[in-house]
Amino acid sequence: MTTYNLALIGFGGVNRALAELIRDEPERFASLGFELRVVAITDLAFGSLVQSEGIDLAAVLAMPRGSSFEKLPGGSVVPRNEELIKNCPADIVVEATFTNPLTGEPAISHAKWALESGKHVVTTNKGPVALCGQELRSLAAANGVCFEYEGAVMSGTPVMRMAHRMLGGLELTSVQGILNGTSNYVLGRMETGLGLDQAIAEAQGLGYAEADPTADIGGSDVRLKVAILANELLGANIRPGDVDTTGIQDITIDDVTRARAEGLRWKLVGEARRADDGQVLASVRPMKLSPEHPLAGISGATNALSFTTDLLGPVTVSGPGAGRVETAYALISDIIAVDEFIKAGVSA
Repeated sequence: MTTYNLALIGFGGVNRALAELIRDEPERFASLGFELRVVAITDLAFGSLVQSEGIDLAAVLAMPRGSSFEKLPGGSVVPRNEELIKNCPADIVVEATFTNPLTGEPAISHAKWALESGKHVVTTNKGPVALCGQELRSLAAANGVCFEYEGAVMSGTPVMRMAHRMLGGLELTSVQGILNGTSNYVLGRMETGLGLDQAIAEAQGLGYAEADPTADIGGSDVRLKVAILANELLGANIRPGDVDTTGIQDITIDDVTRARAEGLRWKLVGEARRADDGQVLASVRPMKLSPEHPLAGISGATNALSFTTDLLGPVTVSGPGAGRVETAYALISDIIAVDEFIKAGVSA
């Protein structure tokens, strides 16, 4: 059976969830025709660790925060990311670091170092794909490897892969989505009478919203995802700054109450559509949706994306847009794509 060596870049919630699945459920991967072995980990808190024979995941997962890899064979207190990525014996680099959404760093550099070294890259980060996607795809192709990023838009819900694999033969004219669970939860709670600040505080208490919810409430998180969808699915060449963006920060209880009286629901909708002249227009804005709209019934922290097609009309998929295990599944789906790429090349 094929064994793939992984380097985990970042050892927070998502990569830890992936490591737990590798530790606890090897049969899940065996059923797919491969085994996964982690040979390198680098993390700001723990440092760096390289063990070419395979890292004892049970041991490193048991390490408390505040400890480091320094005392382990092949370990260092310093996270030497560039050296580790370029030189470790990994086939696939799994990039799941905290990344600046405005610059895409450090994930862009991590991806470039890996691809230039002939390593496949799977990532859950939005920034590199939205800001540098075409360059990274070209770099991967030039080096005969994969750059996969299914989890960048809807976590483990495979909307991009679904569009590519299941909607073939259809003309896709637009996509509309609820792509931020925090803002959707907040708008839903405002329908029950909570003010915006109260709803945000509740979302923070439940772990849906960050301590600084600006990216969620202001729409910049969705803006990155819309840029990815426009480029990936509609063949556009836009940057996040090209996406006209308005968040929900100015929506009031009165706005929500009036909409409900009219039988409508406020939703923060990210959209990319092809105009009659062929230009792709992209936006993020609050919209009042009628009950017939495919996104109107999406409640709570759930995400959804509706594809407008020529033969089927709207095709809508919904699922989790966050969560450590759910996002780890996106990495698994990307690793499956890498496996298919490798085996197709071998058989050819």
